[in-house]
Amino acid sequence: MRLDLSGKTALVTGSTQGIGFAIAAGLARAGARVALNGRGESGVASAIDRLRGEVPDADVVAAAGDVSTDEGTARVLEAVPDADVLVNNLGIFGTQSPLDITDDEWRRYFEVNVLAAVRLTRAYLPRMTSRGWGRIQYIASDSAIVIPAEMIHYGVSKTALLGVSRSFAKAAAGSGVTVNSVIAGPTHTGGVEDFVYQLVDKDLPWDEAQREFMRLHRPQSLLQRLIEPEEIANLVVYLASPLASATTGAAVRVDGGYVDSIVP
Repeated sequence: MRLDLSGKTALVTGSTQGIGFAIAAGLARAGARVALNGRGESGVASAIDRLRGEVPDADVVAAAGDVSTDEGTARVLEAVPDADVLVNNLGIFGTQSPLDITDDEWRRYFEVNVLAAVRLTRAYLPRMTSRGWGRIQYIASDSAIVIPAEMIHYGVSKTALLGVSRSFAKAAAGSGVTVNSVIAGPTHTGGVEDFVYQLVDKDLPWDEAQREFMRLHRPQSLLQRLIEPEEIANLVVYLASPLASATTGAAVRVDGGYVDSIVP
């Protein structure tokens, strides 16, 4: 099975590191022209250098801008006026007692995790439908379904993305454009390492800390380890390809069996 995205332009938000960078690298390996996005130009430039080191023949575009704001979104749209593939990966997370989450913090999570994706979908979807091909994806989380008590603002924002994804899929019905969400499970990134050490002994070596975190806080995982970003990227690249033409309006899981359900 060959995933060929030659001639396609893909924008991945929040792609200077972690899952977003792995997705961008996977799309580049499949032949897509990839736009890397981050808030600052220097971070984007560093990520482009890294990506070209990993994928020497990659066609990469800088798309710096904070897409959680109107101004930042305008900068990104100027850099990438049209896209065949949009991967809404940008997201923030953190732990906080539910009773301590302020209205401003709730708003911040929705601006970054939900409205940023909605803005870009509104911008790119009409062009995709007019030419009869396109792929839009939202990187959700197992927390959208199994909302953690210590981060309900994050979980609820990801639940909202599932509804956003299904609704935009209906808006694109019959057009040749597919819209899906990807439910990513607990994944090994730098940010997650910090999160793990908030919940387990900070003096533990990483391998022990990871196992302890999964045992205490994610015991239902069938994988029994953190997922690597490249494993998330593999599914995203497939969904972005012509081979996934019949998958739309779906919430597709790559969660290591974390969600205890026999349906997606």
